[in-house]
Amino acid sequence: MIKQVIRASATAFIFIMALHAGVAGAHGNVAMEQDSCMRRAGGGSMLHLSVYQPEIEPSAHYCTEIPNVGETYLVIDLVDQALRDMPVGMEIVKGSGGADSEIIKAIKPIYHPSGSLSQKVYLEQGEYTVTLKGEAVPPVEYTYPLRVQMINYSALFQKAIGPTIAFLAIMFIGYKIIKTKKVQKWLASRYS
Repeated sequence: MIKQVIRASATAFIFIMALHAGVAGAHGNVAMEQDSCMRRAGGGSMLHLSVYQPEIEPSAHYCTEIPNVGETYLVIDLVDQALRDMPVGMEIVKGSGGADSEIIKAIKPIYHPSGSLSQKVYLEQGEYTVTLKGEAVPPVEYTYPLRVQMINYSALFQKAIGPTIAFLAIMFIGYKIIKTKKVQKWLASRYS
């Protein structure tokens, strides 16, 4: 009986983890305002970043957590017409964008009437910052921190805490059920 409870608890834990991971990994089916790749600044203008690595994973797209090093395509969608009506430039730096950061690629501000700005770069493991600057009055600026092939322990912990608490609660309830007098009598009569 104890083995069955442990087996059932482990199965429930695996099932909860699978459901939780599927929900947490969703990117494409969220509202624009809740999308972590969407940025809003200045006059409420919005833009969206999509990152692709077609040579590694052709059908996947990412935002700020990029799982592999290699040739990477950054695609910025200028959602609002106001951004399409001003020159917008992009700078990609290795690091946090401070004085010690190395510029990987810089694109001069130009008009993007199609609403899309893209750039192909080779990203190695580490942290990067993508900065977009719109030449307006006042100037608008958007930043995206990128992490390439790095484990985000904070996000990992946040994803695991719910299923872990659920697993512990199931184990506690199973333990309490086994320790009840009715179950103890049933076990004694069955195995004696």
